[in-house]
Amino acid sequence: MDPQHKASAEPQASGPIGRLLNPVRGRLLVAALLAAVGAMLTLVPLAAIAQIARLALGAGGIAAQPLWQLVALSLASLFVGMLLISAGELLAHLADNRITHHLRLALVRRLSRVPLGWFSERASGEVKQALQDDINTLHNLTAHFYTTVGRAGGAILISLLYLFWVDWRLAIIALLPFPGFFLFFARAMRASGANMQAFAAKMAGIDSAVAEFVNGIAVVKSFGTSGRAHSRYREAVDEFAEAFIGFTRPLVASMANANALIAPVAVLGVVLLAGSLFVAQGWIAAADLLPFVLVTPGLCGPLLLLHYITHDLNHASGAAQRVQALLETPVLAPAPAGLERVPQGCEIRFEGVGYAYDAERQVLADISFNLEPGTTTAIVGRSGAGKSTLARLLLRFFDPSQGRITLGGVDLRQLDSASLYRHIGFVLQDVRLIHATVRDNIALGRPSASQQQIEEAARTANIHQRILDLPRGYDSVVGEDGQFSGGEQQQLSIARAVLLDPPVLVLDEATAAADADREVAIQDALSRFAQGRTLLVIAHRLDTVMQAERIIVIDNGRIAEQGRHAELLAQRGLYARLWNQGGYAHTTEQAVPAC
Repeated sequence: MDPQHKASAEPQASGPIGRLLNPVRGRLLVAALLAAVGAMLTLVPLAAIAQIARLALGAGGIAAQPLWQLVALSLASLFVGMLLISAGELLAHLADNRITHHLRLALVRRLSRVPLGWFSERASGEVKQALQDDINTLHNLTAHFYTTVGRAGGAILISLLYLFWVDWRLAIIALLPFPGFFLFFARAMRASGANMQAFAAKMAGIDSAVAEFVNGIAVVKSFGTSGRAHSRYREAVDEFAEAFIGFTRPLVASMANANALIAPVAVLGVVLLAGSLFVAQGWIAAADLLPFVLVTPGLCGPLLLLHYITHDLNHASGAAQRVQALLETPVLAPAPAGLERVPQGCEIRFEGVGYAYDAERQVLADISFNLEPGTTTAIVGRSGAGKSTLARLLLRFFDPSQGRITLGGVDLRQLDSASLYRHIGFVLQDVRLIHATVRDNIALGRPSASQQQIEEAARTANIHQRILDLPRGYDSVVGEDGQFSGGEQQQLSIARAVLLDPPVLVLDEATAAADADREVAIQDALSRFAQGRTLLVIAHRLDTVMQAERIIVIDNGRIAEQGRHAELLAQRGLYARLWNQGGYAHTTEQAVPAC
């Protein structure tokens, strides 16, 4: 079963870590047990040394046979213990490999089903953190945390049992520093926990300030505003410094006292003082003091190790929460089983469509119109009117809050994504190229395309020669063998759409990122490619859509006007005002590609 589904079946009380690691929990517990038993066995030589000392100090001395038996037992225990620890580490790493593999697949499968609009609302760093950084943090937990706890816990347990077996009275006195350690440690954790949220917030503030400064460095230098930009960064650093001091100040004194209490020399001092008293009173033999001298200071290391790895547990808990949140990201509702339908034709209808981000942000309301096959429909309006949102609803970046959109009489929610994008292609303002060859970028939606088909699509998009100029042509890797300008990226996006050959094409400011020369090339490519297709065009420049069969004017999320260019001008409404404000009064009508 997918870890995602297994995790969802876990009770909420188990926490995010328990829910994510449920598929490998048994393996991790066995790994921790192996490590614990192994650690116990590796301490047997210390008990053997103490026993040899007792025999040597005894009245009869030490015989050869008991000596060799003890040495053999010590070596065998040490070897088996190391073998068990290694087996535990191997099992933990295998469990980590399994859960990491399944989590990454589950995350990718989940993200492949979320609305495309979800990605536009989030920074890529948020997804990257969960897919890479947080998974790596969980790797430290699964591969190392449990076996470390097992080794430390096993060493502490066997040491305590041995010391109490030797002399329970001296054991109690020798262990007195350790409760003090836990008291100071608990005080430190409470103090730091109260400031953890502020500390994390200020750390995020520094990250944001750095990204803002680096991304805007060119503008900052060009306009000579470096003082203001630096001041924003300095403020973030100062705020973080204050939060860091507030976070660490309560820790320093408490942790210093805690560490001093269980320093090996301090523990050894308590053992020697108490042991000397016990020997002087005749309560124990001098040889019985040796196990406490050898074993008790050794408890300090495992306890400190357990203290340090609690920080890993805190980081892992945050990482698990973010990964779990991503696994629970709402997805587009799939077509009901058995109700998938095949579009009959390519007519598109918007029927009473509305969309709202939430109860207070209504973006579109009561949008109804048809896209007749083979016609061009342009959507225009002021910035923020909802034009791009309307186009993204057609591409199913998200689903309408009200109404429905149909393709060939079929609600888009009854179509799978592959079928939808076979019918509808798009060229948007924001083009994304993947880190792969140019060939793979063009064939992204049709990986089985031949080289000839890919090159023909590139020629249609007027980008073929630019690709051939790269060091390895179509085998050049984007970002390594060459960089593409914004306009060239748009042309690659057009080549993708050409290769898919969809009957419906959505254009959202396809020339927005192009310079004048590149815009001509893109317009020419779109003119040839758009022939005979149904076009939905989102435009800010009204002179580019004068020849559209229908122009729809959106205002405040509603249709304000619709008609042909001349009809809308004659109405002297919003379209006419936008036309006059744009300075198009003397524009000569010509067949300009609608984009």
